[in-house]
Order: sequence, then structure tokens, then C-alpha cells
Amino acid sequence: MTDRPRLPETRAALELRRAVRDWLARYAPEGVVAVALSGGADSLALMAAACAEADVVDALIVDHGLQAGSADVAAEAAAVALRSGCRSAHVLAVVVERSEPGGLEAAARRARYDALDDARQGLPVLFGHTLDDQAETVLLGLARGSGARSIQGMAEFDDPWGRPLLAVRREVTRQLCADLGITPWEDPHNSAPEFTRVRLRNEVLPLLEDVLGGGVAAALARTATQLREDGEALDGLASGLLGDAREGDALRIETLATAAPALRRRVIRAWLLERGAKSLTDSNLRAVEALVTQWRGQGGVAVGGSPSGTRLVAAREHGRLILRSE
Repeated sequence: MTDRPRLPETRAALELRRAVRDWLARYAPEGVVAVALSGGADSLALMAAACAEADVVDALIVDHGLQAGSADVAAEAAAVALRSGCRSAHVLAVVVERSEPGGLEAAARRARYDALDDARQGLPVLFGHTLDDQAETVLLGLARGSGARSIQGMAEFDDPWGRPLLAVRREVTRQLCADLGITPWEDPHNSAPEFTRVRLRNEVLPLLEDVLGGGVAAALARTATQLREDGEALDGLASGLLGDAREGDALRIETLATAAPALRRRVIRAWLLERGAKSLTDSNLRAVEALVTQWRGQGGVAVGGSPSGTRLVAAREHGRLILRSE
């Protein structure tokens, strides 16, 4: 273990160090992590706090190549990481396929996570997502209307991805950068109104704060935490029910029919996902559930397909819920 860099004893530094220290104690007690570094205020502040609290920190900088000068931004972020005490700093150049489904944001996210996963060498990767990001994520999930799971927000640790700053406000990360004399990079995409998350950040959340008298972002983040805790408890119960309902590759209708709806839908969802279903929606799940609870001789329910044209269809057959290819 090398000497850790010293940070000024400012309010922002102490808050960020405490958040990172608590996360490390819970999820990475060996003290060796990687940080996804963009050069923005959130990831720079996280990196500085991690260097002060962890034994070893590697910086991973993804260059999406979407803007002129992005290579220079990535190189500067790598230089700041090394000056701040990181063991290494690697720039990962990726190609973002603009024609992929979901638009530019989704394509960039997929490319970023794939590159980080390839480069992390078995280490957990920390992201600088803050309480404000969590609030935005909850609002996006609420708009999708896919039940409690869609508004649980981001997890502190979803192996291998870690988010130590989910209880820290964005203003605190900016303050630490100021305390350290670091000028963060301002991504133009973060102010581009064509992106839904940017409009949530700059228009919707400020309006909600004004109308409801403040504290909205923190309340949304608390709600996400509570729903995630409840969801984990229900998922544990559903796992036991799934075992009871199994009959080979199928599920026994009788076992599912007598279960509480929240558990039944979780069992159906877990079973469909493990059998290869993709992009399940609430309407998919409820249509499959109707094969159990509202059986009137209806046909099967499509729950996914493949590029070759094969469809996965859930159906009821001889008192069992089955999944077949068509």
C-alpha cells in the first residue's frame, strides 16, 4: 500500500470521502477498484475521493469519438488521474453505432459499458452517479410505467458496477473540484435539449422543486432506495416460489394461481428471462399471467424473438405454463 494523496479538509471532501469509504467497506474491502472517468465534475470528484480512500485505483477513460477534440479531453482526464494518485489511466477508444436501436444515448451507453467490462481486469468499476442522477432515473422509470422495478433507480452495487455517490448532491462534486483547483470538462451533450434526461435535469426537476417546495430530488432518491429494498425482499420470496412451481422446463399452473400477484409476476418474469425472453414489458407479463389467472382458451403470448425470425411464445398446456419456439 502506497501513501494516499491528501485532500483538503473541506465539507465537500469529507462528504465524498465518507461516501466512498462506506461503499468500499460494504462492497470492496480489499480496496482495489477502477473508476470510470469522463473528465466531468462527478467522476473527477469520485476519482479524487477514491484515491484518498482506496488502496489502488485504476482510471478508465472512454473516448466515444462523438465530438471534435474528444481524444484531447480523454488524454487530459488521464493526466489528471495520474497526478491525483491513480495507479494507471487507460483511454478506451470506442466506435458508437449511431444506427443502433434506442438512439445515440443508448448506443453510446452500450459501447461504454462493453469497453469498461473488457478493460476492468476483474475489478469493480465505480461511476460518479449522484443523488441528482438517481432522481432523474426514477422520473424516467416512472414515465415508462412498468411497475415498481422501473422506478427502483440505480443500485449502489450491481456487480461489477459500483455507485458510491448516490446519496451525494451534484453540487458537492463540483465544489470538491473547485477545492482541488480542477476544472472539469463540460460535456455539450449535458446541455443538449434533444436528450430527454437533459430536459428532466434543466426543466422538469427545477419546476417540481419550485411547485412542491423543494426536496424533490432527495425524496425521489429515498423512494428508489425503499422500492429496491422491498423488491429485493419480494425477489427472495419469489425465488422460493419458482422452485416450488417448476415441473421440468415448465411451471405448474396450480402453484402459480394460488400465489400473491406480486410474487406470481416475479416468478413468471424470472422464468421467462432464464429461458431467453428479451425486453419484457409490464403488458407482456400481465398477458402471460392471464394464461394462469384468466384462462379462457386464449392463444400463446409472444415474449421475444431472434434475428432468424424464431419467436418465443408462452402458452398454457395440460395445467402447465410452457415456453415454445415458433
